Amino acid sequence: MLGEYRIEGRRAADISASVERAVGSGDLQPGQLLPPMRELAQQLGVNPNTVAAAYRTLRERGVIETGGRRGSRVRSKPATTARELIRVDAPAGVRDVSNGNPDTALLPPLAEAFAWAAARGDEEPVLYGDGALEPELARRAREAFDKDGVPAGPVTVTSGSLDAIERVLAAHLKPGDAVAVEDPGWGSLLDLVPALGLRTVPVGVDDDGPLPDDVERALSEGARALVVTDRAQNPTGAAVSAPRARALRKVLAAHKDVLLIEDDHGHGIVDLPLRPLAGVTRHWAFVRSAAKAYGPDLRIAVLTGDAVTVDRVQGRQRLGPGWVSRILQRAVVRLWSEGAVDTRAVAASYGRRRDALIAALAERGVAAHGRSGMNVWVPVPDETGAVARLLHAGWAVAPGARFRMGAAPGVRITVSTLGEDDIGPVADAVASATGPAPARRYG
Repeated sequence: MLGEYRIEGRRAADISASVERAVGSGDLQPGQLLPPMRELAQQLGVNPNTVAAAYRTLRERGVIETGGRRGSRVRSKPATTARELIRVDAPAGVRDVSNGNPDTALLPPLAEAFAWAAARGDEEPVLYGDGALEPELARRAREAFDKDGVPAGPVTVTSGSLDAIERVLAAHLKPGDAVAVEDPGWGSLLDLVPALGLRTVPVGVDDDGPLPDDVERALSEGARALVVTDRAQNPTGAAVSAPRARALRKVLAAHKDVLLIEDDHGHGIVDLPLRPLAGVTRHWAFVRSAAKAYGPDLRIAVLTGDAVTVDRVQGRQRLGPGWVSRILQRAVVRLWSEGAVDTRAVAASYGRRRDALIAALAERGVAAHGRSGMNVWVPVPDETGAVARLLHAGWAVAPGARFRMGAAPGVRITVSTLGEDDIGPVADAVASATGPAPARRYG
């Protein structure tokens, strides 16, 4: 018991989420001392190793700090996006393959599209009370959804994928509810869930997407929402296959009250077909952003879903920013209509680099994963040591702690800045830094 707050949980992920939730709400103040591990383990009726794992996770995320015999306490300046602080700065002379950014050479020029959109804005200015959605954007988005087999539903626009996911979660859940998330998974999402006062429930992932048994367990234990990345999963590159989609739909069919959120941020940079799960549950949302294919600064995503969900998202948006700039929406329409991105060529470019790196690592006895997208996930026995040794060898990679809860250690390598001549050297460095690490599943 800390003041009026009681840390809860039977598993390490639940205990760490309980602490994060309390820090976010202010129930645990900066500098506040946490119970000794053995004392908390006794209170919760769990093994001390479980509490130790929870505290280790909280340290890695920058939520708490440990002072030896002085104990563990909430950081004096707790990070609002703790996982974003788990990074390696690349000093001069070190190649940065950690940041997850697209290849800027594959991004389209934006000047003409914005000039056209601004001219349209001068002719037809959008004023307070006007429609929030550009009709042509909605039409083109709906056509693309239909082509990919996404169920019929209204369309709206948000300021990127994370904004969409936050609004959908807030539209249906209340503080304390559990959300099943991929592990390893998108670090920003793993930060967002506890920031909303929700609990994260980890679901294992392999090359074909979330593991059905893990999803079934999470939903049976009370998770009220499930977030799935359809393609180019961050950090593993997983993509939901047809057999996996059938298995997941079967699980979801037995839990129709679960909120399903699908993130298709890889649209435009992958050549694998979409296998949507949407429509199995009563409430669902499907999100597709422009960031990876058209540029991260285009803070826009199109969202479709069941009528109730989309209506709630739009209603809450009206009470906040009001709408996403119609000029921005028109610029994206222009980019789409002009075919500014050759999606097949972009997907092939990332695929060649990704596949070449995975093959080179395999030749050196190192297992790696990257079925789609621009990232390669390398399981390692010692994450901290591997990151440090790679930095010394001239390569800055992303520590796996940014992306995982209970999953095994690993590092993420972004291939977007790698040329053909870089593949051998980075594979040599990884092999030297990590040694062979067999992996079929990331959890």
